[in-house]
Amino acid sequence: MGKEIERKFLLASEEWRENASGQLFRQGYINTRPGRTVRVRTCNDAGYVTIKGKTSGITRLEFEYPIPVDDAKTLLDQLCEHPLVEKIRYLVDYKGFRWEIDEFLGENAGLIVAEIELDREDQPFPRPPWLGEEVSGDIRYYNSNLRENPFKNWGEK
Repeated sequence: MGKEIERKFLLASEEWRENASGQLFRQGYINTRPGRTVRVRTCNDAGYVTIKGKTSGITRLEFEYPIPVDDAKTLLDQLCEHPLVEKIRYLVDYKGFRWEIDEFLGENAGLIVAEIELDREDQPFPRPPWLGEEVSGDIRYYNSNLRENPFKNWGEK
């Protein structure tokens, strides 16, 4: 069984950008009912379908499978709810941990979120100096919610 244990943070500075290079992700949602989402994603010449369960704490079930990129593009264009969520993902290593930093585009431009995947919820990790406020429990920052309520529509950020 696949599980995702993930913490999310805002960024306090731009220091993370040093030596960071990113890849464009396009993703859409076929289902965003409470307790489960079905996501389709492309990155470079790869496509994926991901099924996620309800979040409990910072843990949820997650199953991700590769699919042909042309199938993923068709699903994004024809079956996924719009607008799509587009972002550039940067991988940044810090003291033995890999951070995924997502800089959102389009409807969510201006939002940058850092994520770290852990082996267990109480796992300690070193905090990079560029790390800001934790937003793990704030559903506004879930990618599926960013499709429904884009960052550009948030009043007080």
